[in-house]
Amino acid sequence: MGDLMAGVRYLGRGQTWVLRNGRWLGFGLLPALVTLVLYAAALAVLALRADDLAAWATPFADDWASPWAGLLRGTFTVLLFAGGLLLAVLTFTAVTLLVGDPFYESLSEKVEESEGGGPQGPETSLLRSLWISLCDSLHVLVRALAFGVLLFALGFVPVVGQTVVPVVGFAVSGFFLTVELTSVALQRRGVPVRERMRLLREHKALAVGFGTPLVLAFLVPLAAVLLMPGAVAGATLLVRGLTESPAPGGADGGRDGEKSRPASPGAGPHPPQGTPGGPGRL
Repeated sequence: MGDLMAGVRYLGRGQTWVLRNGRWLGFGLLPALVTLVLYAAALAVLALRADDLAAWATPFADDWASPWAGLLRGTFTVLLFAGGLLLAVLTFTAVTLLVGDPFYESLSEKVEESEGGGPQGPETSLLRSLWISLCDSLHVLVRALAFGVLLFALGFVPVVGQTVVPVVGFAVSGFFLTVELTSVALQRRGVPVRERMRLLREHKALAVGFGTPLVLAFLVPLAAVLLMPGAVAGATLLVRGLTESPAPGGADGGRDGEKSRPASPGAGPHPPQGTPGGPGRL
């Protein structure tokens, strides 16, 4: 529970940072606004065609007696739109980060500077940076979609599909959203995407606590646009907490193999361990 609330506090700190630095709030709104317009149009088309898609996908129910065909297709329509909404939430951040890569990289660097500085990113061209971000986002998306397909299927299970599955779905979406948001600061540290996911899996509660409130907020119109700059700022602060916190008990991780815990969001910066981005600090 402590790590879960720490994730929420990092998110709050990020939103507070951009509110105190209003220029950067406006700076980060444009890419999210462009992406939101594109996603809103796609979801509107899906909502208009969901009934037709449900009928096309369930031809075997044409001869079913009433009300079973309607119930099946109604459930399929709801789950189809929910799946589209989940996919939108999972991919919105990745697409926004791609569209606004220079904006959010500058914002993240400014956050690091205000907290005492951070590592210099590798010297790469903009096109090379966008290509790396695209490949990393696809790597994350494939894994997120695998969970999404499983949760979609479990949604047909009576009771569990309408109670437990949505809660798990929000938590899974929150985790992968955190993976995407932390990519800006972790790429600058030279941490490859597989290591990023491993790092956040070791701190699942922290990642879920940070990302799940954003997933819920992103369901509100325009909230994704307004919160995106603060989400990038908060993710940068979260990365600093994970990569700069000293391991309890020394370099061996403490007694009995205890893992290091993230630094408290309220704490100041700690001396970094080892070379930035090197394997020894993860």
